[in-house]
Amino acid sequence: MQVTETAAAGLKREFRVVVPKSDLAARVDERLDDLKGKVQLRGFRPGKVPVAHLKRLYGKSAMAEVIEAAVREANQKIVTDLKPGERLAIEPKVMLPEEQAAVEGIITGHADLAYTVEIEVVPPIALTDFKTLKLSRPVAEVTDEEIERTLNVFGEQTRPFLSKSEGAEKGDRVTVSYQGAIDGKPFEGGSAEDIPITLGSGSFIPGFEDHLVGVKAGESRSFDITFPEKYASAVAGKAATFTVTAKAVEAPAPVTIDDEFAKTIGMESLAKLRDAIRDQIARDHAAASRRKLKRALFDELDARHKFEPPPTLVEQEFANVWATVEKDLKDQGRTFADEDTTEEKAREEYRVIAERRVRLGLVIAEIGEKNNINVTDEQLRAAVMEQARRLPGQEQQVWDYYRKNPDAIAALRAPLFEDKVVDFLVELADVTDKQVSRDELFEENED
Repeated sequence: MQVTETAAAGLKREFRVVVPKSDLAARVDERLDDLKGKVQLRGFRPGKVPVAHLKRLYGKSAMAEVIEAAVREANQKIVTDLKPGERLAIEPKVMLPEEQAAVEGIITGHADLAYTVEIEVVPPIALTDFKTLKLSRPVAEVTDEEIERTLNVFGEQTRPFLSKSEGAEKGDRVTVSYQGAIDGKPFEGGSAEDIPITLGSGSFIPGFEDHLVGVKAGESRSFDITFPEKYASAVAGKAATFTVTAKAVEAPAPVTIDDEFAKTIGMESLAKLRDAIRDQIARDHAAASRRKLKRALFDELDARHKFEPPPTLVEQEFANVWATVEKDLKDQGRTFADEDTTEEKAREEYRVIAERRVRLGLVIAEIGEKNNINVTDEQLRAAVMEQARRLPGQEQQVWDYYRKNPDAIAALRAPLFEDKVVDFLVELADVTDKQVSRDELFEENED
């Protein structure tokens, strides 16, 4: 077998592989000789089938197996012979002969196996000294005001409503059925039955709730509404006529936040409820703090590791990112102009994001490999169990899904691995806690 590098450009390499027909024939004979002692054919005693007869029956299939093994062997040699520090970025692209005559010549043993292999490599990555990293971790205390605010939200969410005969006011809940039409014709999503609407909540089309102020139970009204221009639907910007019937009008009843209220939502007392809220808020704060710290860490890693990422990986990541961008715009009924940009400029910006993601992914992988950081089978099982718990009654289907789908397991493993690397780096880095307000902690100023 001859493996010759024929081209090298950046991170791409091309090789010419030639396996002489004599080598192929010898491997086929070896395969058939092994088969001779196992196959049973009518008219022949076990182990006495002539190789020539076996070749007529199984020669082509044996040659196919030999070719497959030769390709694997060549790929392994190419990987083994990479320069120090280089490794494969993607699986080798094998380009076997496609012409019928050439294929037939190889299969029948009359021609050498000659083909091309293209690979793309990850360049050597010189890792920074992680002990020199200086990071700021924003932290926020859990305040009594935040606990009270959450208690009030619980109160609003569980507030009872009492039937009233008077006309509906802001804050009242009106249960309605409605039919909408555009140019006299019903449209998709324009009709519904028994929908509760809290007046003043802004949960419906702008202007819709205003037309229900003063309505009484059993009363019907018709009115015109123009959908917003940027409404995420085919009806954006169109005028519609709605006929609405109020099925019920209810006024909010007062809520007292006390021990009895706590018991209605499964807690022993108001004090226990406050403690539970404090614990949950603390967990939310910790998660937000970690997200900010992780972003700062990744910014530092990106600044300290500048290298050319493999172009194919960048293209794959950009395709995924761009597909999400286009889908989001379509779902929202928006255009690039609405975002104050152009498609060309947006492509440039998201390509930079794709390059950053690929580069950081390679750095994270390198850190994990150099420091023997791995996701254990036990940790992976725990992650699968967590996924199963989210779908009560479907636990077995979840287990089967992950057991049968290596890609799904890989997708589950990736964030676990990333978190372990982040924990490793945070332990080494010089991290200083910075006290901030809740609003600052949850401020979304990241890409």
